[in-house]
Amino acid sequence: MSRLQIHDVGLRDGLQMEKTQVPFDTKIHWIRTLIDSGVDIIQAGSFVHPKLVPQMVDSDRIFQEILPEKPRDVVLSGLVLNEKGLERGMDCGVELFCMGVSASETHSLKNTRMTTEQALAQILSMARTAEEEGRSVQVSVQSAFGCGYEGPIEKQKVLAIVDAYLNAGFRNISLADTAGHADPGRVTELFDSVRELDPRVETACHFHNTYGLGIANSLAAREAGVTCFEASFAGLGGCPFTAVAGGNVCTEDLVHLFQRMGLRTDIRLDPLVHLAEEVSEFFGRELPGSVYKTGPIPSSPPSEP
Repeated sequence: MSRLQIHDVGLRDGLQMEKTQVPFDTKIHWIRTLIDSGVDIIQAGSFVHPKLVPQMVDSDRIFQEILPEKPRDVVLSGLVLNEKGLERGMDCGVELFCMGVSASETHSLKNTRMTTEQALAQILSMARTAEEEGRSVQVSVQSAFGCGYEGPIEKQKVLAIVDAYLNAGFRNISLADTAGHADPGRVTELFDSVRELDPRVETACHFHNTYGLGIANSLAAREAGVTCFEASFAGLGGCPFTAVAGGNVCTEDLVHLFQRMGLRTDIRLDPLVHLAEEVSEFFGRELPGSVYKTGPIPSSPPSEP
């Protein structure tokens, strides 16, 4: 298997549901902490109208601040939903554009005011534009494992979107469990089916922990050959346009799991734990993550007094 990557989406997906506005300087500090930890990709924001998602009001400014100072091996990603967002992202230097289409018609209409077919046509056009400008692109299928409004989503509907991406030449593809309905069996089945369409596909996963299955689903995805894992520090997050919003898989918990398996031991867990503690203090509540509360499992027995 290829080396796995950690894509932290806390600054975007993690904050978009929070009513307490996070100051610009605080966001910059949190991003610098993520960089210090050694995660591979950091989603620093999204380019949406601030009236819809007020927390993203300073996304352009964040990229402009962090890009000149970040290490070359850390990638800054940004989410875009439309051509205007793509234009803004281009202007401020986004390195990896994330854009997706929902397999749920209801979710698509609530999230983008477009049908799945309309959204797919727009995303393919935007992805081509981004690649022509020399930017990397990750395309996704949202609500790939189920929808809070519609319930189960037919596998063939998900695969039809994936096939459209592949036919257009896009092979960095994420399946997103927007409603948190995935289970390990379904994860294995769907990612195996994607790989059957094209063995060259580079798969990513984005799981929400709405029903407590996020870590189990991540492990199933790893076993199915997924190499990029989207997660959020402290387990923050949730889609504001789904019926039951649940937080993301927690970055520090996921890193802790992989390190127990002997994977990605180069990532520094301590900064991630300290970041979760800071975020918990900032919002004044206990957050979904576990390791920041318990500490990691010791690698060796405690010494005798």
